[in-house]
Amino acid sequence: MGRARRARKIAATAAYGGGGLAAGIGALGALGYGVLKAEAKVARRLVGQPFDGSPDDNGTYGAGVGEPVELVVLGDSSAAGMGADHRYQTVGAIIANGVSALTGRPVRLTNTAVVGAESSGLELQLANALDQVPRPHVAIIMVGANDVTHRINKAVAVRHLETTVRALRALDAEVVVGTCPDLGTIQPIPQPLRLIGRRWSRDMAAAQTVAVVEAGGRTVSLGDLLGPEFAERPHEMFSADRFHPSPAGYARAAAALLPSVYAALGVRIGEPTEERTPDSRRGEGVGPVAVAATYAVRDPGTEVSATQIAGQARGPRGRWAMLLRRPSNPVVEAPPEPVPDSDDGESNATPADPAPRHTIEAD
Repeated sequence: MGRARRARKIAATAAYGGGGLAAGIGALGALGYGVLKAEAKVARRLVGQPFDGSPDDNGTYGAGVGEPVELVVLGDSSAAGMGADHRYQTVGAIIANGVSALTGRPVRLTNTAVVGAESSGLELQLANALDQVPRPHVAIIMVGANDVTHRINKAVAVRHLETTVRALRALDAEVVVGTCPDLGTIQPIPQPLRLIGRRWSRDMAAAQTVAVVEAGGRTVSLGDLLGPEFAERPHEMFSADRFHPSPAGYARAAAALLPSVYAALGVRIGEPTEERTPDSRRGEGVGPVAVAATYAVRDPGTEVSATQIAGQARGPRGRWAMLLRRPSNPVVEAPPEPVPDSDDGESNATPADPAPRHTIEAD
């Protein structure tokens, strides 16, 4: 079964309240989870846990006139900023300063993310945030890694995420979700744990994308965003525990999310006011959301959001979605030939564009 079909199945099961055999992992998956559990103990000893928590980054950032932009951050340790030295180095703080710089308004950050949180904790985090900010303008969610390492059923995890996104959208808040990172990039984790973690985290990210777009939010693939840089400069990109990002790593993640936050808020940088159309030369396109999700997990920094074709929001394979790369990558006139994906044999080809609609080919 291809990743697009798995993502559709997980998201559909989540939407209809399933999570048993319908989203089951099968015998091989169960065996893999056993390996993951055993080797996770080894990884924890190798990685260590030198941090007691994360910086308190709640507060107002930037300056300007008008009421503050209300920014809410939910999720796990990456959202909380575990590994950052001070509050200005967290993803939330970097994005708050960036939004303030472009809007000319102060940004009030409310961060209720919890170190070690799974997706099941998002609803409580949201309730805590809404106690302080009843009507947020935009929310950033970063979650999924702990669901994978704690062996949480993907459909159950995705259902909690989707419920949270729908609740925020009901308040007219824009939602940007940084999907599950690729756990196969964490060097201290031994094989085969890293290989298993890569497959499961990519499946989680694809399913998250389907559910979030169906719920009215947009996603940004974090994937192995930091993988190559971690490999080249581990002492710079990793924090002291060799697991969480360093301040430089968080800055890289924030840089991937910030353009999508701008777009969600209607702030443009060097682009027309209206949303630009996909450019097939950059591998961008429009297609079924599950197919767009599979491309996104292989290309960190890629945004997936809902769109329409000929006035229709849905097609035979579900919600139409638009895949964009923000900021725009340089155009490559002669893209490389597709190569097999190392985790499950799927192609790394960019979305095909045989028609002026910049369509993404379905699997």
